[in-house]
Amino acid sequence: QVQLVESGGGLVQAGGSLRLACSASTRIFGFNVLAWYRQTPGKQRESVASISSEGSTNYVDSVKGRFTISRDNSKTLMYLQMKDLKPEDTAVYYCYLDLYRSNYWGQGTQVTVSS
Repeated sequence: QVQLVESGGGLVQAGGSLRLACSASTRIFGFNVLAWYRQTPGKQRESVASISSEGSTNYVDSVKGRFTISRDNSKTLMYLQMKDLKPEDTAVYYCYLDLYRSNYWGQGTQVTVSS
């Protein structure tokens, strides 16, 4: 069993930056996909950014050029660097870990962007 914990969320003005981190309760030696999702009330959770074990990254169109996902080789699995934040980026952000035969979610961290 792996516990994931997100950190780095908070309140920021439009145009500002935040860096989210996702830490795991144990070292992860192999994974299929790491990803960041976000969700706002009444909407489905959407994938924001993902990175494969080979290092390939994907982003939802609305964050391309502003967000960067990166992985780490420690218990801090990955980061999401967010710049030029917009009010529509306001959401709870979740990290996601796919270990082929199992997958895990963090509890989420709130990001609020004020206009």
